[in-house]
Parts: sequence; structure tokens; C-alpha cells
Amino acid sequence: MPRSVNSVASRARRKAILKQTKGNYGRRKNVWTVAKNTWEKGLLYAFRDRRKKKQQFRALWIQRINAAARLEGLSYSVLMGLLNKQNIEINRKVLADLAVNHSEAFKAVVNKAKEAAK
Repeated sequence: MPRSVNSVASRARRKAILKQTKGNYGRRKNVWTVAKNTWEKGLLYAFRDRRKKKQQFRALWIQRINAAARLEGLSYSVLMGLLNKQNIEINRKVLADLAVNHSEAFKAVVNKAKEAAK
């Protein structure tokens, strides 16, 4: 008996991947083998960068906290040490938001932390 090939499913699979590579440049969007490689590599980048994004945001929050803390006469590391000593549990995301959008609230947190130094 001859081998049966499900060409409908094969074509649908290829068509779905070509649809996902639609915005790419040159042969990366319409030549099957090149488009498939591009698509697979894109999935790897997406997986990696979902994790990398968290690292980049943490670095941004630390920079913002450090800049605001230096206006108050402290460095980032000293401020975080004082916060830990006072058992003030506030995460970097919220602290950075206070530093950027609510400077008075950030100053209050810094003053509370400075009480530990005295």
C-alpha cells in the first residue's frame, strides 16, 4: 500500500510559521527553511528575554533609588542597609516609584531609616 502524506496538515503547519515570520526582511519571511530557523530563534530570544526583562527592571529601580538617596545624602547601599536595620520591608519597585513620583513619601521613608543610624 502506498504511503499516505497528510499534505493539508503539513501545508497548514508551514503556513502558520510563515504567518508568524511575516514582518521579517528578505527571505526570512517567505523561504520555508530560512523562515523556520528565524521563527525558532525568535522563540529562544523571547524565552530568554522574558527573564532578562526582570533583571533590567531591577537595575533600573536600583538606579532610581540611588539617585534619589544621594539627594538625601545617602548612597543606595547605605540606605538599603538602614532600611534592613529598621526592619522596613519595602521592595525596590515600590521604593523606586516613591522616589520618582512621590518625593515627599520617599523622604519620609529615608528619615525613618536614618533614625536607625542615631
